[in-house]
Amino acid sequence: MEEAFSKILRREIVLIGAGRTDTGVHAKEMFAHFDLDDFSDFDKLIYRLNALLPEDIAVQEIFTVSNGAHARFDAVERTYEYWIVRQKSPFYSDFSYYIKYPLDIESMNAAAALLLEYEDFECFSKSNTDVKTYRCDVKKAIWEDRGDKIVFTISADRFLRNMVRAIVGTLLDVGFGRLTLDDVKSIINSKDRSNAGPSVPAKGLYLTSVRYPDTNKN
Repeated sequence: MEEAFSKILRREIVLIGAGRTDTGVHAKEMFAHFDLDDFSDFDKLIYRLNALLPEDIAVQEIFTVSNGAHARFDAVERTYEYWIVRQKSPFYSDFSYYIKYPLDIESMNAAAALLLEYEDFECFSKSNTDVKTYRCDVKKAIWEDRGDKIVFTISADRFLRNMVRAIVGTLLDVGFGRLTLDDVKSIINSKDRSNAGPSVPAKGLYLTSVRYPDTNKN
């Protein structure tokens, strides 16, 4: 993207993204900011960018923001979805996790609700990270049966590396009957990644929303 921006605008453009995700994770919505002198023909710029970018990247909108606005540090909430399919599908093979075994969604939702009661999620964080805190404000965590797929939605002010994939793996263990609600509480309290469930494949994970204060837009 930086190469495409720089080529079209004929100057070096550095993009600062809203965050990073694991290789293989999808993004339905992602923001990045960059500095540019006075410019107005955003529609033409979007068209030219999309002509240069590969098919799996699309620029939807470019707009001005207030001075000092930051795509990463100003974000107040992020939302992810994780998709699980129960029937093999060529249309979902690269975009979901196929599980043929039955899942107890009611128990998985009861376990997901526990996440809202905690702030420290070190047990779901990738080991040996350089974060200063493992605290996250989880505002929503719910499983929904959407017919052709089961979707887990989680929203928080921030996420740790590998956090959502580890949470999903742990909640699936609840759905399989391997863990109880008390087990989940013990895992969170332990602050030990080795006690939590396995990380599910990245291909089922989607960043779906990044929210900012309204004051950022001009």
